[in-house]
Amino acid sequence: MLRRPKPTDSEADLLKDQQEFIKSGSLSAATVFRRPDKRRGEAGGDAEEAHNDHNPESQRDVVTIEDLPDELPSLTPAPPKKSRFKNSRVTFEDEDAGERLDRHDTHISAVLSKIVERDTSSIPISLPEVTGMAFPKVLHRSATGTQQVPLPAIGGKKSIFARQIAAQRLKDGKLPSHFMSQTPQKPKPSVQNLPTQTNLDMDLCDHAGDPGVAPISSSRLVSGEGLGVANSLDDTRRIHRENQQKLLAMSPSEILEEQKKLLCQLDPRLVEFVRSRRAENSSCKHPEGKSSEESVRISSGSSSDAAPCPKPKEVGMEAAEGEEGEEEEEEDEGVSLRCVMIEKELPVKPQKEWVHMDQVEPDKLEWMGNLPAPRKTRTKRAMQARFDFNGILIPPTEDLPTHLGLHHHGEEPERAGYSLQELFLLSRSQLIQQRTLALSTLGNILSKARAGEYHSTLKGSILSTLLDAGLLFLLRFALDDGVEGVMSAAVHALRALLVCREDEECLDLTFSWFRGLATFPLMPSQEEEEEEDEHLDEILKVTAKEKEERKTDHDVAQQDVIKGLLRMKLLPRLRYILEVVRPSPRVVQDILEVLTRIARHSSSSATQVIDCPRLMETVMSEFLPTTWTTPSLPLLQSVYGRPLACAMKLLRILATSGRHACARLLNSFSVRERLSCLLSAEPSELLLEPYEALSVTTEAYRMWAVAAGYGQACDLYIDLYPALVRALQSFHRTLAPSDPLLQPQLQRVLALLALLTQVTHTAGCHQELHADMVSSTGDECPPPPPPVSWIHVTGLPASLLGHLKSFVKGLDHQVQRDVSLTLLPAYLLYFAAFYHQLTKQSCFKPVETLYELEQLASEVLLPLISHGAVQDLIKNLKSSSVVCREQSTSVHPDTSPSLPGLACPGWRDCVVLMASSCPFPLLTSLTLLLETVACIHKGLTCKFTGLLVSEPVVCYLRSITQATPTLSHTQAWLLRHEHHLIYLLVCLAYRSVPIDAQVAKLAPLYHQVALALLPWLLPGSEHLAHDLLSTVIFSKDFISESHSGGPEAIELGELKLHEETSHHTSPSLQTVGALLREACHNLPSIRGCFLTHLAHLESSVQVSQDALLGRNPWIKSHLLPELTGPTLPSDWPYLPLLSLYEKTGVSGGGGLTVEQLPHGALQTVTQCLQWLLVLEVWREEALRVVLPVAKLARLSCVFLCSSDLFLEKPIQKLTWGLFRLLTRPSRLDSMDLNIPPPGLASFQDLYSALLTQYEAVSFGDRLFGCWILLPLQRKYSTTMRLAMFGEHVGSLRSLGVTPDQLSIPMERFTSPPEDSLPLVHLYFRSLVTGSLKPCWCPVLYVVALAHVNTFVFSQDAAAQEVDAARHNMLRKIYYMTDEVLKNHLLFFRLPKRDSKLGFDTYDQLPPIRAKYLDSVVGLQNGHCSDRAEEQ
Repeated sequence: MLRRPKPTDSEADLLKDQQEFIKSGSLSAATVFRRPDKRRGEAGGDAEEAHNDHNPESQRDVVTIEDLPDELPSLTPAPPKKSRFKNSRVTFEDEDAGERLDRHDTHISAVLSKIVERDTSSIPISLPEVTGMAFPKVLHRSATGTQQVPLPAIGGKKSIFARQIAAQRLKDGKLPSHFMSQTPQKPKPSVQNLPTQTNLDMDLCDHAGDPGVAPISSSRLVSGEGLGVANSLDDTRRIHRENQQKLLAMSPSEILEEQKKLLCQLDPRLVEFVRSRRAENSSCKHPEGKSSEESVRISSGSSSDAAPCPKPKEVGMEAAEGEEGEEEEEEDEGVSLRCVMIEKELPVKPQKEWVHMDQVEPDKLEWMGNLPAPRKTRTKRAMQARFDFNGILIPPTEDLPTHLGLHHHGEEPERAGYSLQELFLLSRSQLIQQRTLALSTLGNILSKARAGEYHSTLKGSILSTLLDAGLLFLLRFALDDGVEGVMSAAVHALRALLVCREDEECLDLTFSWFRGLATFPLMPSQEEEEEEDEHLDEILKVTAKEKEERKTDHDVAQQDVIKGLLRMKLLPRLRYILEVVRPSPRVVQDILEVLTRIARHSSSSATQVIDCPRLMETVMSEFLPTTWTTPSLPLLQSVYGRPLACAMKLLRILATSGRHACARLLNSFSVRERLSCLLSAEPSELLLEPYEALSVTTEAYRMWAVAAGYGQACDLYIDLYPALVRALQSFHRTLAPSDPLLQPQLQRVLALLALLTQVTHTAGCHQELHADMVSSTGDECPPPPPPVSWIHVTGLPASLLGHLKSFVKGLDHQVQRDVSLTLLPAYLLYFAAFYHQLTKQSCFKPVETLYELEQLASEVLLPLISHGAVQDLIKNLKSSSVVCREQSTSVHPDTSPSLPGLACPGWRDCVVLMASSCPFPLLTSLTLLLETVACIHKGLTCKFTGLLVSEPVVCYLRSITQATPTLSHTQAWLLRHEHHLIYLLVCLAYRSVPIDAQVAKLAPLYHQVALALLPWLLPGSEHLAHDLLSTVIFSKDFISESHSGGPEAIELGELKLHEETSHHTSPSLQTVGALLREACHNLPSIRGCFLTHLAHLESSVQVSQDALLGRNPWIKSHLLPELTGPTLPSDWPYLPLLSLYEKTGVSGGGGLTVEQLPHGALQTVTQCLQWLLVLEVWREEALRVVLPVAKLARLSCVFLCSSDLFLEKPIQKLTWGLFRLLTRPSRLDSMDLNIPPPGLASFQDLYSALLTQYEAVSFGDRLFGCWILLPLQRKYSTTMRLAMFGEHVGSLRSLGVTPDQLSIPMERFTSPPEDSLPLVHLYFRSLVTGSLKPCWCPVLYVVALAHVNTFVFSQDAAAQEVDAARHNMLRKIYYMTDEVLKNHLLFFRLPKRDSKLGFDTYDQLPPIRAKYLDSVVGLQNGHCSDRAEEQ
């Protein structure tokens, strides 16, 4: 037997095996055949294959190398391929090539040359009929119904005109004979009794068995054409007659047998072809609808006695066919009846002469009938929302007329309007009008949804629903449409999706507020994705950029709409529309607004807008030109070549994203020239409409203010100084309350004042930058000094002070009050900036400045504070506050997490934002100026205290301490401004408390306000948080309890409690007062501890400080950090403790000693616990936002950080005091350990770590024991009690906490009775085995006794398993040998703290229990042997 090759065989082994195989002569498992190449003339076919079969040598695939040449062949091209048809062509050597071309030429000349005129000599010539009309009669369609000829009579489908001509000729007897021969004839029934199947496949004559009728003269399938014989038609007829004679001579069984043979031999496709040809012939012969097959079937059915009985299978097929025929007939009858019924119901009956109305189609004609009436009453069932073309929701009960075009062939034809699904379908229609209508309707729906008009009528969010359905991709595809109308509708819908004009108006309104030019990026919060490559090396980990690139467009768009659009190449398409399509003014406005919203998304999105090829060039050249002309028409047909306010606003938002982007706009895109062109002249001289001119110049001032906020474009200030002064003077003269352009003029004044404020800040930094540049070495590169210096801005305050005084006086006049309240904040901010920078200049003259400040205070500030208009604003503080209450507005805008917005629709009706009644801009700027003046002139501080102690301000601050504001984009933009006001009030109080007794009384209130504000501060306000921590938070002046008998009062309270209880309590009772006194003494060191642990925010604090103090040349961007959360967490007082745990507890497993901890760790923990004790005792409201379970979890780090840190005396005292405060009855009621603490999956995991640490390092410490016992209360999860009595039952030996030390009522552990059967078994097992004894663990011993006693004596109905466990456990207790434990279990009554055992017992069992015990134990009397076996 031959050996099979193995994978380990070498080439020599394989060759050896091959030789042995050849010698054996065995057949191979596979045979290799070489297919002959017919193109090369190689022979092939059956002969060669037969030869190969008999020649075994030829079957082997043998490779020979004898003919291989020694040298490599030359690289010559391969021989050309030969045509397989060339050999079949016959050519002659002497044949002319031109003649051969002429012979095969198929040109049109060759065809035309063969045209032979038809011989018409024998055809009679017919003259036209003579009529009395000059022209032939016009054929009317209405007259064709009675004059037409059936289609089969004129040879198939003909036009109306041809059918009318044929009818006329038929009427005159002139119809050709070939038309007459095609008239239908009624077939005679056949006599031959053949099975039905035969008739389906064979082509029999209808008169096969009728001797009096001649058979069909020719075959229906074979015509004889193509045989190349002269008498081909005769031959085919002869063959056909022979076939018919053979069929007539055969019996039906023989015919069936021959039929089966033919079907087996013929190709199935050929059979189908024959059947299809016969079906066509049958349809032509039987125009009434019944084929010859049906006729033969009817005749065969009438004489079925002579036919043989078919097989069961054939009968089934025949029956099925019969049923199908009957069903078809029934359907035809039903359709005809339905047509008649519909025709009766239709308002217009179809006429025969109507085009394409030969056959009545009921499904289509149904839509001509009257619509069913809509429902009259509402239903609880949710219905599909339908909208009209304006986006208005149509109620389901509303009956609208049909001429509005809102009814269509949908699922609910009686309801008007279009659903979102139908609009999506129409938007992909092939008709331009339908696509345009659907997209414009979707745009209107989106606009109304963003305005919150559907909130009360629709369930869910329309915006989220549309985005999930793929609206973004639909609009992006529609933007690529070649039709301008569709493209414009898509742009409008995209603007409605992305842009909320109310949001933009609100941001423009707050631009002139304090730090109003800085905004948050409108990007969704980034959720942290699960790291799949945590355990991989750094080289193998995938970067964030690579992860982003791997996401699909759909995934990106679901998380962030703007990112998804940028990834879909939206910017190049918008550039193409602006540059090439040049759409209408409305579309241009929409595109610029969309670009503005994209720029607000983030700095990277703004950079992509600037980097998009030719986009900014198109905007600058077309919509911000340097020259333009007055339009000739009153209505603009195009905005190209004219400056647009929205284009300048786009530049402003792009400049806000960063100083580098602003520099590119100023230098690379010639924005300086545009600013100079627009601002050097008055608005009336700009050849623009008044409103348009004011809007453009307002945006130009804002753009310039943003650039000046970076210290850029300040050279324009020197060039345009005369124009600026002239503008200020014209503003003051032309502001009339009755002017219709008052609001645009006011916004222009505010923008100019914001510009002057930023220029003043920049000029104040010139001296510092110049000094840094002079003293800098080669390695350092400070920013260059700006071209504007302090001397350039010293001339403005005099004129602006006159304006300020006039506006203060204008408050007395009702007509000028609104204008004054609108402009005063900008003037106050300017003077705050001027005096803040003045003190840093070398030209600062203290005496003159103090005199100026006194005049400013007496003439402006004090009258302003006491004015009735300002007092009214102060009274509106609480009602206008975003912090104190949620905005209960009737408008609920529709937003999506992937497309955040400000939710500002309806802002005009909101008190918070109306300029005349909003208190924040004026009070913030006023408090800022008061703080600046008090910082320079400390003697004026006491004059400003009236604002701090006023009743409305105090009431407002008290409500702040009780508030819990939520953080979101919809409130953050307003919260930031309110935070500025609260911070400035606290800072002013910080200066006033040491010198004013009335403010000092309110120091605890301001301290609580500062503590509440600290965890609310948003990104970008890190400097405020650092300043509060450095000044107010740890100031002894604001913790007045520390020096007004606070610790002593606590001690007295503890002594009184000690006298009332008259039993030994925990060590915390006599030490809290002393601990508080020591903590107040260490407040400076505590402040240093917390500032050290917040050192990681140093860079953010510096950036925030530069922005808030007006250090413009150092500002990198006016775009605030991403809104991910507050600057500090709500549990910031626990940060030092958590930081130590992360450093040592996690990595070291809690096994490090105090000596092994980082340097100063003991002092850090001590200071942290001291501050927590102060807050828990005197500022409990400051920690109200921290859940009790979170407090317990964070304090547990004291035990998990180190193996002996909790044993240190100061740590132990402070922790005892905090434990006592946590276990007060009110705190115990609110503590819920079933809620997972922030940062942890569950409290059970933390408790498991505590149990492990307790077993390892506790040494029976009572404090640690109390911490372990606290989660074992009955109301908490059974999992922790199972862990204690199951996995960590050994810790019971060292858990020696007494009920007196625990300070938690025992009833919280014993009531209600335990309902967990496994836990009761563990209680009983620990008692019986001796793991739980009263001398080791008195608390849990009482708990176990109580639950086991209640369980065994319970007579409540329970499951059979529980009942059996009760009886079994009670019997074991009854027969227990340990009499002490037996008595404890049987006679336990109630926990009792002052008892020696910790519980009270019965002297004897109550009768009910005794009877129950006898009944349970008595059941076993008859089974003593079984009881003995169990024991």
